[in-house]
Amino acid sequence: IKIAEWNPEKDLLAMVTEDSKLLLHRFNWQRLWTTSPGKCITSICWRPDGKAIAVGLEDGTISLHDVEDGNNGSSTYEDRTTRFFPPAPRVPRTPGLVPGDSSGFMDERKVVSPSLNIWMFVNCLSLFVLDIMMLYHVAFITQYAIMFQNIRDIDFCSPLVGNHASFHLKDASICKMALSSDISHVTVLCSGVLIETGTEASDNQLSGSHLDGFHCLVLDSTMFQKRKNELHQVAQQASNVEHLIEVIRKSMCIMSKQWSDAMHVYHEKFNALSSLIIDHGLDSSPQEEFLSLLGGARTSPPVHQFLVNSLGEAGLKRVAKAVCGAGKELQTIVLDHLQPAAEIIGFRMGELRGLSKWRARFRGIGLEESLIDNATEKAGMLLVQIERFIRILSSVVQQFSNFFNWLLKCVKVLMSEPSDQLLPFSSELVILFLKFLYDQDPVGTLLQDTHLDHNIEVDLETKQRVTELAYFGGFSDSEYLKRTLAKEFQQLESCFKEALEMPLATVSRRILCKDMLPLFPVSSSQNFKSFCFPVSVSYYQEAPHGTTHQRLTDYTSFMVPDETFPNITNCIGIARGLIHDEDNLKIGHNSLEVALLRIPDGYSCVDLSLYKEEQIVLLLNDINMGSESSGNACMMMVQTEDLAFVSISRSSVLPSWNLHELQDFITCLQLENEKVREIPHSVVAPLAVSASRGVACVFAARKRALVYILEEDEDEVTESE
Repeated sequence: IKIAEWNPEKDLLAMVTEDSKLLLHRFNWQRLWTTSPGKCITSICWRPDGKAIAVGLEDGTISLHDVEDGNNGSSTYEDRTTRFFPPAPRVPRTPGLVPGDSSGFMDERKVVSPSLNIWMFVNCLSLFVLDIMMLYHVAFITQYAIMFQNIRDIDFCSPLVGNHASFHLKDASICKMALSSDISHVTVLCSGVLIETGTEASDNQLSGSHLDGFHCLVLDSTMFQKRKNELHQVAQQASNVEHLIEVIRKSMCIMSKQWSDAMHVYHEKFNALSSLIIDHGLDSSPQEEFLSLLGGARTSPPVHQFLVNSLGEAGLKRVAKAVCGAGKELQTIVLDHLQPAAEIIGFRMGELRGLSKWRARFRGIGLEESLIDNATEKAGMLLVQIERFIRILSSVVQQFSNFFNWLLKCVKVLMSEPSDQLLPFSSELVILFLKFLYDQDPVGTLLQDTHLDHNIEVDLETKQRVTELAYFGGFSDSEYLKRTLAKEFQQLESCFKEALEMPLATVSRRILCKDMLPLFPVSSSQNFKSFCFPVSVSYYQEAPHGTTHQRLTDYTSFMVPDETFPNITNCIGIARGLIHDEDNLKIGHNSLEVALLRIPDGYSCVDLSLYKEEQIVLLLNDINMGSESSGNACMMMVQTEDLAFVSISRSSVLPSWNLHELQDFITCLQLENEKVREIPHSVVAPLAVSASRGVACVFAARKRALVYILEEDEDEVTESE
């Protein structure tokens, strides 16, 4: 026995033997059950209620065993946030906006940091069902190294001649990408200029040979397969933190706008008093005039004119409503959005901090403990800043309200109107307001998003206390109270981004370009982005010819532009086997095969999709219909086994366009020879095909969605507006 733990609630003893068997005995040594996880057990721990025992294994997984019968199951990483916090807050709405109107937001820039995109991508790669659609800016992908929408330049070596021929893909523009089901390959269809960079690894000079066109890349993403659990754990926390940071950014933006508008109304009215004082030839300040009025002295002419004529009861009430109303709105946003978001960020950063301490597993994906520690501390500082902001905001709103109550009574007295029913006020608070708030704005200063540093005054006692707390685990940065709330948030955002740049860089270095196949040329005079043609990438399990062992095979389908090859017009190309071609070429075999299909005369291909392993579905529009007609279309299903797949040569130097080799092997499709579904409308992309349910969704040009059942003989169509 190498480990033993007593059940906290029952007379049961769990023991682990040297050969990693888990035994459960009663106090009288009656053995209840024995189980073996098949891996080395490193630790065990009872659940507090004694009904289950957790077993830690050497590979980092945890199995949970029921105390009654020992049934177990591997436990994936649990996001514990929901156990301690309510659902994450959403971005607050600007008061006064109707549903669906976003025009009132301060900052409508669709800005997403690179980190968000990769973590959303990793969430998908990890094959975990996550509600990443809550990241409402998911559609605004920006950039991430070699992955996705801003892929620009790639360097790689030819798989045909080892490391002696290297190439550079310049100005790449992504058109389509697909991840294999085993998450070990990513197929990318993109345009760009392929340039040979030399025949030796040390040669950095361009040879001058280049291909400008459309290419198919195979990226090796086996890292995601090997480290998907660790990446998922980091991605789950990071993507949620990114969303919460966006909640805080929008919240502070709305708060700043609300308070700025209220202060504009206040100053617009009260600045008139300064002008009146100057006009009457006095050298006093508005604060001094109000203090004189508060002390019971005779009301000066400028103050009398200001309160009775310039401001008046109605104007005073409008200003009070604007300022106090904005203060209440800010308090609501802080309590319902800003503070909850900061609290959850602090917890999630703590979870990342715990992961970063597991160096054996997480340093390999770039999770740096010191950077995560720094970001975690910034999250704590932000919470303190929010607490301080709440106190300051509450005090400011209270003093403004008290000042307006006093002024309202003064107006009533000056106008000889009854003032018995007015709200009471505190003279002491009026004095404090005139001294510290009349022409100052501590709330606006804390919210101000500026590059200038506003140092908040902190008393000596507080400074000393913060410094002393650092020795007991407090914040190492003792100057944080001098910063504004907006500046503290900027620092948190910056530190979080810095902490994630390390795993992003680590991951991107391991996503390598494994192979490339040039598909067709695009002349430099053509604008590739103006091209709109169907493409599709799919993966299926199938056995290569002459074997019984099944493996994953890639299918890449694409419409070949008519102007690219003289003898290949109105054709679709289907390439398969590219992801394994590099390995096969090393042993003298070529697994890459391509087939060409010619669309029936009078039709154009709108979209295409592979359906299961044996069929390709083509969505075709009739181009012979008159302009006054709504048009006709059809959906054609083609058996891939009937296609003439031909091996094409792969150059050992600069890859070249090889589709012209297949001009004698084109399969001409005929409507009468294939399975066809007629559609009484012209159609538009996309075509959505479900292999599991055997249906296809077609979008008609007249805003109708048509759902076809693919496998039935009869044409069953459901049509809805």
